[in-house]
Amino acid sequence: MNPHVSESLVGYALHKHRMTGDEFLAWDETQSVKHEFVRGEVFMMTGGEDRNYSLALNLAIALRQHLRGTPCRVYGSDVKLRVDAADCYFYPDLMVTCSAADAAQRLVKREPVLVVEVLSPSTAAFDRGDKFADYRQLPSLQEYLLVDAKRRRCDLHRKGSDGLWVLHPTQGDEALQLASVGLTVTADALWADLEPDAAPDGVENGPGFDPTTR
Repeated sequence: MNPHVSESLVGYALHKHRMTGDEFLAWDETQSVKHEFVRGEVFMMTGGEDRNYSLALNLAIALRQHLRGTPCRVYGSDVKLRVDAADCYFYPDLMVTCSAADAAQRLVKREPVLVVEVLSPSTAAFDRGDKFADYRQLPSLQEYLLVDAKRRRCDLHRKGSDGLWVLHPTQGDEALQLASVGLTVTADALWADLEPDAAPDGVENGPGFDPTTR
C-alpha cells in the first residue's frame, strides 16, 4: 500500500488513502528513506544541516557518558518513537528512555523521559506546535528540549508535578539543566565545534517554509 505523501514534499501525491499504524510499519521497512506517520498520513523526512548533526552528537555524547551504568539509554534519529494516544510515529533527534519495556523492544520506543529536537527552518513551527502537542500525550515524558544551533538557544519545556508544562529557556554561555536525567550540560560541551552564525531576531522560518515538511 502506498501512503499519502504531501505534494509539497515530492511534487505530487502518490495516493490519497490513509494508512493504519501497522500498515505504516510494514511499508516503512521497505523504504530507503525515513518517514514519519501522523494519524494516517505519511511524511517524507529530509536531511538537515551538518551543524545540527554536530549539536545532536554533542548532546548524545554528554547524555551517554552521564547515563552509563544506569537503566537509561539515549537513542538518535534512527529509532522510532510511538505516541499511541496521538497515533503517531516520529524520529526524534534524540530521546532518553529508562523503561524496561523499551529496552526489550529493538525497533520502537514508547516511554521516553526526555525528547530532543534540533530546529531547522523547515521544522521549527511543527516542532514547537503540533509535534509538541503530540509529545505531551506521552505519560512518561518529563522534558522536551528544542535546540536552535544558529542562535545558540535552548527552549526546555519541563512538566511540573501539577502536570503543567513550564518553559526554561537558556542561551549563549548558560548551562543547560536537564532535570529528567539529572544532567547539567555546560555551554562549552553543548556548542562544541559549532561556528558562530547568529540570525537576526524574529527570523524563524524562510520564505519557503512548509509546515508539512518533516
